[in-house]
Amino acid sequence: MLLGAAHPAAADEQGFDKALADFRQLHRAETSRAKIAGSSFYLVRDGRVVAADHLGEQDAEAHVPVDARTIYHWASVTKTMTGIAIMQLRDRGLLSLDDPIVKYVPELAAVHNPYGDTGAITLRQLMSHSAGFRSGTWPWREQDWQPFEPASWSQLVAMLPYTRVEFEPGSRFGYSNPGIVYLGQVIERLSGEDYEVYVDKNILKPLAMHDSYFDHTPPHLLPHRSHSYYVRDGKRVAAPFDVDTGVTVSNGGLNATMPDMANYAAFLLGDPARAIDYDRVLKRSSLEEMWQPQISAGADFTQGRMATTTQSGLSFFVDRSAGVRFIGHNGDQNGFRAYLSLCPDQRAGSLLAFNTETQGVQNSPANRETAESRIALATDRLCEALAK
Repeated sequence: MLLGAAHPAAADEQGFDKALADFRQLHRAETSRAKIAGSSFYLVRDGRVVAADHLGEQDAEAHVPVDARTIYHWASVTKTMTGIAIMQLRDRGLLSLDDPIVKYVPELAAVHNPYGDTGAITLRQLMSHSAGFRSGTWPWREQDWQPFEPASWSQLVAMLPYTRVEFEPGSRFGYSNPGIVYLGQVIERLSGEDYEVYVDKNILKPLAMHDSYFDHTPPHLLPHRSHSYYVRDGKRVAAPFDVDTGVTVSNGGLNATMPDMANYAAFLLGDPARAIDYDRVLKRSSLEEMWQPQISAGADFTQGRMATTTQSGLSFFVDRSAGVRFIGHNGDQNGFRAYLSLCPDQRAGSLLAFNTETQGVQNSPANRETAESRIALATDRLCEALAK
């Protein structure tokens, strides 16, 4: 036996430590190079935060630094909580995933469906983005005086007779924000509570996410609310501050600190020691059901790992690379970029938040080349190191 030879477990940890150090260096360098005002990174492993980095400023004008209390907007990562809420209602016997959406939201019968009966579109198809509805919720947001998002359900109802199903439901993937708004209506109508109230009671509070909320920031948290920015023509410009997502809250209204999101990631990854508490939110078997591929999303380069191998599960995106299973969701809205990426078989997951969008999201392989995407995709190597 050679003297100084490392124990296999120690060698594995050395490989992981190097991967983490390399990632941190990349995160810092890319954030600076791309003129991103502020960013945070957390790594959760075996239920604990093992890395927590905060870079730059939450308010670039007042020079307020990012820290653990900084509140980011998580945009479409909200959709994962909407999916969990639907699964909670399913497990309580209040619905089936294969129920037609018009059973709960009959107003949708007014939608024009050239492919058949709108009554055949199911909750499962909405959760997997295969129902055929368009991507954008609201086509009018070109002037400063226009609302950020529609404020009320009645505004969307008025649009339904002018709404067309874009492709045959169930035939392919098509990322749809309005589809998730419709699921939000299901949650409200079956629970008898506003979406925000339901999720607060059934997800946020049970997971001790006490600095998380939807839309406008309460006064006691306002000093910690991050501003957001766009980089346009090489210059950083401010986005509107503390916006309200209105009736679209179920597809993108979540605001949260990194420690709160670490609690969420720990729940998603699971912990036998906390199984009783976590199962009160959602059973492990139901989470695993959400992570089963439903349809290929490989033609869409805006979600998950933004790869041809990406598949849509139920409110999560699923992929596999270098023998590692990845589960996650991305978010982008109003200058914020957010990434939730889990490798559950390695009991690890990463959280990345940016308060600056360097380029607009585009459905193209080029979307993988933005600074935010390069940093997010680099977290794959952390999971790959743990899998060796």
